[in-house]
Amino acid sequence: MKLPVVVATQNADKAREITEIFVTRLGEPLVAYYIEEVAFVLDRPEHVAAAVAELPVLLDPPDVAETGTTLEENARIKARALAEALGVPAIADDTGLEVDALDGRPGVYSARYAGPDATYADNVAKLTEELAGVPADRRTARFATVAMARTPDGNEVCGRGEVEGRIGAESRGDGGFGYDPLFIPLEGDGRTFAEMTASEKHAISHRGRAFRALADAMDEES
Repeated sequence: MKLPVVVATQNADKAREITEIFVTRLGEPLVAYYIEEVAFVLDRPEHVAAAVAELPVLLDPPDVAETGTTLEENARIKARALAEALGVPAIADDTGLEVDALDGRPGVYSARYAGPDATYADNVAKLTEELAGVPADRRTARFATVAMARTPDGNEVCGRGEVEGRIGAESRGDGGFGYDPLFIPLEGDGRTFAEMTASEKHAISHRGRAFRALADAMDEES
């Protein structure tokens, strides 16, 4: 996997998870450096300052409105915008939580389920309310992530990861982010993602699987 890459997100929690997953995958330390209102630059600690210094100064942040109707479309929108604006390879992902009792909602709209400016707590509260009274055996769900890498000339590779689980009746745990306090993976031991350590979560999570698959695809491409 060639570094540096631009991580097309301004979400510090997501950037942290992606960095942790790649650190485990590569077996060496990495740093995600935040460029305000733009993205994170991911590289080895001794190289990241030079990598950031070589990037062009953007007068206006690129438009990365997530207008796609699929996870892949949204990942492509973000990766393409950053790769073209900065002239370096960019990686992006989009994640959806599909709840069977809600006909697959919130799906591609998971991050803004309770509104365009929704917080994690807002989204969790809405999902909890919509599933109130739904019995445990009907609270099945899955997380899916599509991770994509794109070069400025338009070459792209992607990886996909999924994990089956169920939605708990109440929030549990202080780790992770988003819907993690509600999501109980079937491959786990009954704890929510938010009750697991980062390494425990990444080993079985949708995002961990997607970015490990992406790293494999990037290695094959190079």
